[in-house]
Amino acid sequence: MRLAFQIALRFLKSGKLQTLMIVVGIAVGVSVQVFIGSLITGLQKSLVDRTIGSSSQITIKAEDDGYLSDYETILSQIEANVTEADAVTATISTPGTLVFDASTQPTLLRGFEFDGADAIYGFSEKLVDGRLPVADNEATVGILLLEELGASIGDTVDLQIPLVGTFEVTIVGTFDFNVQAINQVWALTTRSTVQTFLNVGDVVQAVEMQITDVFAAETVTVSIQTLLNDDELAYSNWIEQNAELLSGLQGQSISSLMIQIFVMVSVVLAIASVLAITVLQKSKQIGILKAMGIQDKDASLVFLFEGLILGVFGAIGGVLLGLGLSYSFTTFALGPDGNPVVPLYIDLSFIALSAAIATLAATLAALIPARKSSRLSVIEVIRNA
Repeated sequence: MRLAFQIALRFLKSGKLQTLMIVVGIAVGVSVQVFIGSLITGLQKSLVDRTIGSSSQITIKAEDDGYLSDYETILSQIEANVTEADAVTATISTPGTLVFDASTQPTLLRGFEFDGADAIYGFSEKLVDGRLPVADNEATVGILLLEELGASIGDTVDLQIPLVGTFEVTIVGTFDFNVQAINQVWALTTRSTVQTFLNVGDVVQAVEMQITDVFAAETVTVSIQTLLNDDELAYSNWIEQNAELLSGLQGQSISSLMIQIFVMVSVVLAIASVLAITVLQKSKQIGILKAMGIQDKDASLVFLFEGLILGVFGAIGGVLLGLGLSYSFTTFALGPDGNPVVPLYIDLSFIALSAAIATLAATLAALIPARKSSRLSVIEVIRNA
């Protein structure tokens, strides 16, 4: 086996240009795999993060859209038993109208316990100015809502809630979700503030949560439903509400896989054809080696080792080239805000798998010329010399 490896190295060195071309071909194939895979994965993560990364992925409400009075029990059960839950919080909201001087703007006043809610919505990261509410009758509003209202941080505005009354609220901060509907409507306050305004006691409207694997939302929802075992609760998750997004993500994954398969098939065919030609080119040398006593098995191993060596160097070059392409894309393909259109995402396991598949494919591609060399007859070589 050692002799076969040394012969394979000598064969590759004797045709340096040919060897280089094969390695470059494999590297290009692997780089396409790495680049397309990283691009699609980064795009998927970016889409998921933009759509549901800062929102509830599983929501529990009362069946009749009423209030939940035992929400503390629900929270404790989920936190204790659902390991997939990364963050859980209870919320209560009410529509209303903010009034400041002669300006009025519709709003949705959302009450949170910000210690838990911040892990879901990322309020702290989205603050533009001021702070989050820490006391009752304080509110942090969207940048568009503040602008259209004509108020400033520190101003006290009136909140009119239909059929309930009018209350004073002090604006203590402003946020930017990069979503017009939220920036123009949402006003954040403490949960107790909304409960007091509505005079409903210690109740909430929904229990919201985020989970570790967003694509397991349906499975986790079923687990929670079984855990709570309460027919008066209604459950929803982002997959049910974003069927088109999920279909788009699945379509991207399938197209990416097909591109990678076709690229690898073309690489395998190219390697097999080139090595098959090499057998013909080296037939005289192989015949001499067989005449000197080399076994058919070792003659086959020569080309298997050639495929392995070419695969290893091609995979290494392809990974480096693919990472370089991915980095270049995220450097030059920028959005209006100066951030990459698709964020760079490096999945080491995917890259390692791509390199391993390329190496294995190159080795398997050498089977055809390996079998051909093992069947090469010394007498036939001498006759055709």
